[in-house]
Amino acid sequence: MAGAGMSQLSPRWAAFLCLFAVLCSLFMPGVAVKENDFKKCDQSGFCKRNRAYADNAVALGSEWKAPYKIPSELASFKDGQFHATILKTIDEQGNTVQLPITVSFLKSGTARVTVDEKKRQDKDIEIRHNSGARKERYNEAEKWTIVGGLDVDTDAKISHEGETGIKIQYGPNLAFEADITYEPYSIEFKRDGVSQIRFNDRGLINMEHWRPKIEKPEPEKKEGEEGQEEKKEEIIDVPPSEDEGTWWEETFGGNTDSKPRGPESVALDITFLGYEHVYGIPEHAGPLSLKETRGGEGNYAEPYRLYNADVFEYILDSPMTLYGAIPFMQAQRKDSTVGVFWLNAAETWIDITKAKESKNPLALGIGAKTNTQTHWISESGLMDVFVFLGPTPRDITKSYAELTGTTALPQEFSIGYHQCRWNYVSDDDVKEVDRKMDRYHIPYDVIWLDIEYTDDKKYFTWDNDMFKDPISMGKHLDQHGRKLVTIIDPHIKNAGGYHVSDELKSKGLAVKNKDGNDFDGWCWPGSSHWIDAFNPAAIKWWSTLFNYDKFKGTMENTFIWNDMNEPSVFNGPEVTMPKDNLHHGGWEHRDVHNVNGMTFHNATYEAMLSRKKGELKRPFVLTRSFFAGSQRLGAMWTGDNQASWEHLGASVPMILAQGISGFPFSGADVGGFFGNPELELQSRWYQAGAFYPFFRGHAHIDARRREPFLLAEPYRSIITSALRLRYSLLPAWYTAFYHANQDGSPIIRPLYWTHPSEEGGFDIDDQFFVGSTGLLVKPVVEKDKRTVDIYIPDDEVYYDYFNYKKHATTKGKYLTVDAPLESIPVLIRGGHIIPRRDTPRRSSQLMKFDDYTLVVAIGKNGQAEGELYVDDGDSFDYENGQYIHRKFKLEGSTLSSTDAEGRDIKSVKEGKWLKLMHGVSVDRIIVIGAPSSWANKKEVEVESEGKKTSVPLEYHNAEGGRAAYATIRRVAARIGADWTVSFA
Repeated sequence: MAGAGMSQLSPRWAAFLCLFAVLCSLFMPGVAVKENDFKKCDQSGFCKRNRAYADNAVALGSEWKAPYKIPSELASFKDGQFHATILKTIDEQGNTVQLPITVSFLKSGTARVTVDEKKRQDKDIEIRHNSGARKERYNEAEKWTIVGGLDVDTDAKISHEGETGIKIQYGPNLAFEADITYEPYSIEFKRDGVSQIRFNDRGLINMEHWRPKIEKPEPEKKEGEEGQEEKKEEIIDVPPSEDEGTWWEETFGGNTDSKPRGPESVALDITFLGYEHVYGIPEHAGPLSLKETRGGEGNYAEPYRLYNADVFEYILDSPMTLYGAIPFMQAQRKDSTVGVFWLNAAETWIDITKAKESKNPLALGIGAKTNTQTHWISESGLMDVFVFLGPTPRDITKSYAELTGTTALPQEFSIGYHQCRWNYVSDDDVKEVDRKMDRYHIPYDVIWLDIEYTDDKKYFTWDNDMFKDPISMGKHLDQHGRKLVTIIDPHIKNAGGYHVSDELKSKGLAVKNKDGNDFDGWCWPGSSHWIDAFNPAAIKWWSTLFNYDKFKGTMENTFIWNDMNEPSVFNGPEVTMPKDNLHHGGWEHRDVHNVNGMTFHNATYEAMLSRKKGELKRPFVLTRSFFAGSQRLGAMWTGDNQASWEHLGASVPMILAQGISGFPFSGADVGGFFGNPELELQSRWYQAGAFYPFFRGHAHIDARRREPFLLAEPYRSIITSALRLRYSLLPAWYTAFYHANQDGSPIIRPLYWTHPSEEGGFDIDDQFFVGSTGLLVKPVVEKDKRTVDIYIPDDEVYYDYFNYKKHATTKGKYLTVDAPLESIPVLIRGGHIIPRRDTPRRSSQLMKFDDYTLVVAIGKNGQAEGELYVDDGDSFDYENGQYIHRKFKLEGSTLSSTDAEGRDIKSVKEGKWLKLMHGVSVDRIIVIGAPSSWANKKEVEVESEGKKTSVPLEYHNAEGGRAAYATIRRVAARIGADWTVSFA
């Protein structure tokens, strides 16, 4: 990797050696990421400065007073917004800089606090630079992230106002309050009179103001001293104690970052009052309940870092940065959830500490509450924070989704199983894998192609020797109802005669270096340029490249994978792009780094929408890098994991963290990307993967072939069973995705989210519920494990999903469940109804018009509810009412199906798909926990669409721990119609 000695090499040779070193690491499974290749806080100038600032404040204790205040005469409130100016004192003479603040109270009940810096016009203090970078703070993160929810609540009102501050009531029934203190500046957010969140609680706010870089004149030198001293630089307007060493330039790993704007970080401490658990801020490979970061047993010594980077074979249980960043944090205590969203796209570090607080010093800790103290530090941009006061996890999720959008409703095939490796070597190889999956009756929906399908790593081309007839390959897959995904990355090979490269350069659509020239770096193709997807013209041009006549060899069943979009630059600082590169609009890369991957994802999404005029199919685009809002565009996966039990275990909390952070369409490489999983590990991973929202098997180019059909028995059958379980439950999964699309709710849900009153579940992250189905899953993630302990969060009855065993459960206790290798620990909570399709098929497309089975798990109260959402699975016709949404309810002796939205279904003008669905019915109903009064019944009455029929019922008595259950066959009630089944 780049080191001090490489500075003596030519840039091209240095780049080559960097590329060689990276490739060596990539091609040697078992060589874990070198932590030294990525910064620690002490190696990041702005993080180190702000941590030192915090240490100084804490050391001074009550003597510390943050130098930020609001003069009361500069404060006003009108039409739901508080406007003021914060004055920051910058020297002992009392000079100040002005920081305009706006607090907006939104109709959703969310509050937004934005602090900017007034642009200084004095020519004597103009920022001196030659790069062409913008001078103001980056203020366009909202443009990429926020899609709604910004309407101001004009009903918000002042409850108290004085010289020292102002109190403003807002939110539902004016139950929320913002108590703004003027000196020192702070804000306390309350719900129903109880304090929940406090800004600047410890006085750690710090906005590094703009300042000129002043060159100190050379001192007079005595005779003989010429040339002995270099010219010195001096900074004005700052206390002499501040560390100035990384203000204007910073070096790491042999790369130097010029900083034409100087220091401009923003930092704020946010305290969650009375909250012990905080969650979110993905992406990190650690527990769901976030750890403290200031050392101590079991804690981290480093802050959580958000700086999207290509981290291969990442280490576990670490706050180290990974591929994506969502600066959204939630805090949980019994029956209360709150959250903050730090809207900043620059490199960000977050410290977390916890402190006991007791009102009574004689109480010796009795009755003390825990406050979670967080310290947010970003390199540049605005201080822009949204505050959510809940009170439930669902409220927080919904409010966040209103701002940043919800998960795109995916094509149905994309929630099936995806078969991938780096790389299938030819179109014949692809066809043979497809045939063998069929030969062994293994269902799957998609086969993937990594970078080797291209002509010499030139995207939008094919290797003519190995992929001689890609159209034939696509047609072969289409005949079996399957899709193809090809990889397209943001780096464009710098090669003459390559039309994409030639157009990128001639149109001026590439990212620029600090001097305004096209940035040249190294990635898989070698010398490369990067598309600047912040530029609307670049997005428009990018879209043309995906047209079928341009990207020859692709068809309607071809979809896209965006990798390396952090962006990954093999010879760049921390394997990414220099921060002083320039993007559209003159913004430095440091301002936009964490949103960069989303802009490329967005460009590809837009391109897929316009491949063919009138096609209007939903895109499927997988991304590795992401930011808040990326959920609107497709799916993500957790990157380059390893074939180890530890990585299997880590995948569950990582995916749960994505879900609660607004990006639930997520998964991990099943089997592990690097290495060769033992057969037990591979089997257990498929069983876990069957419950990932995004379910893909993937392997490194050096890994052995491990398609499921290659495995010896019993492992092949074990994996096939897991895949068939996934496919049978696709109706339930699709319904869960529908809800994620509607309100942002997680697809797999941790216990704190589903049971916010049950404190014993707040730090549990190895089991989860699937949507609102009542399925409680705990994957086996340890070698030779044949039982699992499942935490039971309520007093409801639980049944084994597979054999209907009725478990003796106790709220707040663990239940031990047998988990032999061929078994997945899955419970079904009483009171739920689950839709399935039970006919085995080889792809989801071939299941589209199969009949349904309903599984009814009767609750303690004798009732059960569930629902089904279904549409054509690929078009946008659902936006015009072309869908079926049913609510199923067992109440008393009647099971009914009604429209979940109360629509008059007869008023919906039916298109082609809805008409075809007239032939689809409920074929079978299984009732678990059937009452003994049904024991002598031989038939039940079904009433639907004006007709009554009698259908057979089979009753099975309880025995051997299994609950009694009943099966009703040949129900033949149309899935889209109202119907009832009477057991009376």
